[in-house]
Amino acid sequence: MLASHCSHCSGEGDNVITTETARVYVIEGQVLFGKALCQVFSLDPTLQIVGDSETVYSAALAKAKPDLILLDVDGGAVELGEALAACREAAPQARVCVLSMRPQAEMMQCCLAAGADGYIIKDVTPAELIRAVKMVAAGETYVDPRVAGGLLRRRSMSNGRPDINELSVRETEVIRLIAEGLSNKEISARLNLSEKTIKNHVSRIFSKLNIYARTQAAVHAIKMGLV
Repeated sequence: MLASHCSHCSGEGDNVITTETARVYVIEGQVLFGKALCQVFSLDPTLQIVGDSETVYSAALAKAKPDLILLDVDGGAVELGEALAACREAAPQARVCVLSMRPQAEMMQCCLAAGADGYIIKDVTPAELIRAVKMVAAGETYVDPRVAGGLLRRRSMSNGRPDINELSVRETEVIRLIAEGLSNKEISARLNLSEKTIKNHVSRIFSKLNIYARTQAAVHAIKMGLV
């Protein structure tokens, strides 16, 4: 597993800095696409491909001892929970990142509830795919901000009240906009506050929630029903 990572809590994005190589195993039902994914990951020197297979039920998975498993769940014959359980049994030390073409918040929630550590939509760029995989390998949780933002907007429209035991009303507004994928500059314009004030709010949010990345803020908001 990757031993160290860092991100600037008040920055515009998540910059994961790794000092070790993550061992990656790809599970993809379509052989050609699986090999293409392996080729993409091979472009990054901090990612080492240790194997790929068409199913979770492969003896090669346990032998590979991966740090991270990329699991494509589209069109698989194995149910999601069963597939994730099989991954955990074969490689209990590995983190699991789900890859799917379905940008539905409900699917993302099912994956996270079943134990996935990340949820990536297939239309991302190769660079974003690599970034997401490295974040998950480094111990973070990754969800596509487009999916997370859609879930938060629907909850807001349903008149759900935020839990403000940890966050102030203003901080709840900021975390909602972070989850929608807005930068600090965009949030300052939306709330008519200075960018410095927004950075201070972000820093306090991260401190209160004990997190250090904007994607973690989105995941926390979803899991805790803050909005």
